[in-house]
Amino acid sequence: MRNSLLVATLIIGILLGAGSASLLSSPSVPEDREVLYQVSTIEALLESVYDGVIPVGDLVWYGDTGIGTFDSLDGELILVDGIVYQARGDGSVRVAPSDLLTPLAMVSFFDPDIILTGASTSGYAAFEDLVDAEVRSGNLIYMIRIDGYFSSLTVRAPHRQERPYPRLVDALADQYIATHTNVSGTAVGTLLPEYMGGLNVPGYHLHFISDDRTIGGHIVDFSLEDATILLDETPRFMMLLPSEGGFIEAELGRDLSHELAAVERPVAG
Repeated sequence: MRNSLLVATLIIGILLGAGSASLLSSPSVPEDREVLYQVSTIEALLESVYDGVIPVGDLVWYGDTGIGTFDSLDGELILVDGIVYQARGDGSVRVAPSDLLTPLAMVSFFDPDIILTGASTSGYAAFEDLVDAEVRSGNLIYMIRIDGYFSSLTVRAPHRQERPYPRLVDALADQYIATHTNVSGTAVGTLLPEYMGGLNVPGYHLHFISDDRTIGGHIVDFSLEDATILLDETPRFMMLLPSEGGFIEAELGRDLSHELAAVERPVAG
C-alpha cells in the first residue's frame, strides 16, 4: 500500500534556505531540526480527504514532536518524545502501529527557545494571552510543548469514518468528547501565523496525552497549574502533498474558516 502512494514534495516559505534541499532525499539523511514538516493540508481534511499518505512510523524521521490524525479519520495523533500515540473515538489511547497511515500531520524536532516555568492559567484564552506576550512575532512558526498539571481539560477524538466520507464538520458531529480534572500530562502542538490559513490551523492547535497514557485527544479547552510551557521557534516549513486519491479531485481554495472554527473548538456536551 505504501508503494502505491506517490507523493510530491513542496518547499514553502523557506526563511533560511541553506541545507533545505537535503530534505528532498530519503529519510536516512541527517535530520534538520529547524523545519516544520507537514503532510497534506487542513483544507483537504475539511473537504473529507481522509486517505492516509505515509505511515506514521516515517514521521519520526522528520520530528520527535507533533500532531495529526489517522487514515479514515481514526482518532487524534500525538507525537511525544519520538513515540506516536493514537487517541481513538472510544476514548482509548494506544501506541500507534507504525504502518498506520496519516492524511494530515505536523511534526518537528523540538528544541525549546523559550521556557516558561510555574505557569498557571484559567482557560484557553488565558494561555494564549500568556504565550502571545512571549513570542517574537505573530508571523513566525512555533512548536509548543506543555508539561505539568492540567487542573481541567476537555479533549475530543473523532470516530473512524467509512466511505463515502462525510465532510469534517459533519464527521465530528458525534465525536468523543470528555472533560477531566486534575490530570498530569503533556500537550504538544503548533502556533501558526494567520497567513497559513488553508494550509494549516492559524493560531493555536494542541493535542494532549496524560502521563499514564490513558487520556488523550485534541484539546478543546484547558487550565494549567504550575506547568512548564516550552516554545520552539521554527523558521522553515516543508510540505508533503499527495499526488493521487481524493486530494487530486478535491475542490480546494474555498473559504472554509467558518467550518474550521466549528471543528477546532467545539462546545463540550
